[in-house]
Amino acid sequence: MINTNIYNYINVLDKAADAANSRNEILSNNIANVDTPNYKRKDVSFENYLEQAMIGPESLDNRVAEVNTHLSDFGGMIYTDHSTLSYRLDGNNVDIDTESAYLAENQIRYNALLEQIGQEFARYKTVLSN
Repeated sequence: MINTNIYNYINVLDKAADAANSRNEILSNNIANVDTPNYKRKDVSFENYLEQAMIGPESLDNRVAEVNTHLSDFGGMIYTDHSTLSYRLDGNNVDIDTESAYLAENQIRYNALLEQIGQEFARYKTVLSN
């Protein structure tokens, strides 16, 4: 994390990319355990926490600056999904098609976050080179 206000957006995007990377590992683990008896799928919850922190009447810059000051509190929470019913006799609740779709969605999100970080740095480079 870079401790200056100019990098507030980059710091928040970086934390979101870290959470997406963690989700990628968890989803891959779910897929690897698709045939493990009594395995319960896991996931990472991050977006809800960030979304709640970004709600407010002040400007986006002020909200991002506020989130940036408490960024260490925004870790992805790994949870086990016990609520999903298992239609399998072995007690496993991982559906390979659903997990693959979540994995593809997460990869798109991760790539978009990296693209946004790159664009932020490109803006800084443009400003500094003129």
